[in-house]
Amino acid sequence: MTAPLLEIQGLRVAARGDVAASDGAADRIPCQEILRGVDLVVAAGELHALMGPNGAGKSTLAATLMGHPSYRVVDGAVRFNGEDITHWATDARSKAGLFLAFQYPEAIDGVSVVQFLRQAMSARRGADVSALEVRLAMTEWMERLGMDPSFGERYLNQGFSGGEKKRNEILQMAMLEPELAVLDETDSGLDIDALGVVGRGVRTVRGLHPSLGVLVVTHYQRLLETLVPDRVHLLVEGRIVESGGPELAERIEKHGYEAWRR
Repeated sequence: MTAPLLEIQGLRVAARGDVAASDGAADRIPCQEILRGVDLVVAAGELHALMGPNGAGKSTLAATLMGHPSYRVVDGAVRFNGEDITHWATDARSKAGLFLAFQYPEAIDGVSVVQFLRQAMSARRGADVSALEVRLAMTEWMERLGMDPSFGERYLNQGFSGGEKKRNEILQMAMLEPELAVLDETDSGLDIDALGVVGRGVRTVRGLHPSLGVLVVTHYQRLLETLVPDRVHLLVEGRIVESGGPELAERIEKHGYEAWRR
């Protein structure tokens, strides 16, 4: 039997806090548990949505999947293609085929989009990728995603609008060809038009990479009207309290989270 693309079992995660040790050295220890036993399975080619109120732990889960140092796994496991990656470094996860689109992408002055993509693609493949190959692939994807070709010469996210930053994340996802993409509130701060552009971009990438698994972290149903999920999961106070089909997102949109908080 083939292992799921992503399998999360009993995941308990705590934030880390800086505490001075008795010898004066800074010692990082877990101080607050945020995820309290999360179970989730995503198969290749599936799109899952993770919804929940502020503070529920959605972004913590996304960051933990990529090995963010601000969080520590207290218990449970994360498996990717059957391999236990719970304690893998972030770069090892990325090279293996995990991708995270940030809620608030960082700007890097002095590094152009094309330079960034060349370095990222080389790291993903484990071999140097030529500038020509990157430019050709980028031109193709920009055309598919409806992006201005001059975009590639701009410094990464420097002076980008919210919509441009999110489209840049979709471009990265397309060119890095991950096996699993985690989109952490990629609809945050977008107007209706920009939201449609991002939604269509994700659909375009999935259409050309049908085995791509996607986990969308979102507050709202709007994005899910374009990206129709196979499964929807509701995270409340660090636990998945209900899972279902797209109709669950509609219930949440209509009634809010109060019923599940009780």
